[in-house]
Amino acid sequence: MRAQEIRRMAALEDGHWWYRERRAILRAEVGRLRPGRALDVGAAGGGNTLVLVEEGWEATATDCSELAVEVARGRGLRAVQADARDLPVESGSVDLVTALDVLEHIEEDYLATEQIARVLRPGGRALIAVPCDMSLWSAHDYAVGHVRRYCRDSLTGVVEKAGLRVERLWSWNVLLRPLIARRRHSSTGSDHLRPVSPLVNAGLSAIVRLERCLPVGSLRGVTLFLRARRED
Repeated sequence: MRAQEIRRMAALEDGHWWYRERRAILRAEVGRLRPGRALDVGAAGGGNTLVLVEEGWEATATDCSELAVEVARGRGLRAVQADARDLPVESGSVDLVTALDVLEHIEEDYLATEQIARVLRPGGRALIAVPCDMSLWSAHDYAVGHVRRYCRDSLTGVVEKAGLRVERLWSWNVLLRPLIARRRHSSTGSDHLRPVSPLVNAGLSAIVRLERCLPVGSLRGVTLFLRARRED
């Protein structure tokens, strides 16, 4: 991710509907687990790492960008510069790894999932999010440095190949997919790092929140979430 976009994301993510609702999913997922040691891979400015800390986890942010690490440290977080394909963490020492919108930036994504599996202790969990469906590929993907978008089989395959067992796989941003697809196909660059009006922000948040109580996780969305476990 470019330095300019890291700064923009850190400034926007606290209130932006997309980041706020994604953090709500993170809270719900980690809320079912006993807090322990967590690693937030590809943490950028540390917005998701903050959620982990607030939920009682001993969390460390990692990112390949020196600027991202500086931003995360400036928010009072423990942060380390590291490549997701070579994490400087002891094997079997982490209870939870989060990698939200990370794998799609890495050509050798299998190396990253192998690292996630390596650092997890037996019984530890991984929470992964990726953009889905190559039919949504657009200038936005080029602008934010994506090398692919995933389907259910490709995401499951790279996670299972690393030795993790998939517990749950579901779609997110299902209700907004038609709107986002139309916008992406006419976009000329990144479109979710732009500020939106408070009214639009509230409206989009309300639509996405509906997905929490509707059985839409098996339908096509814009993002795939996956929860996996390292077997004992």
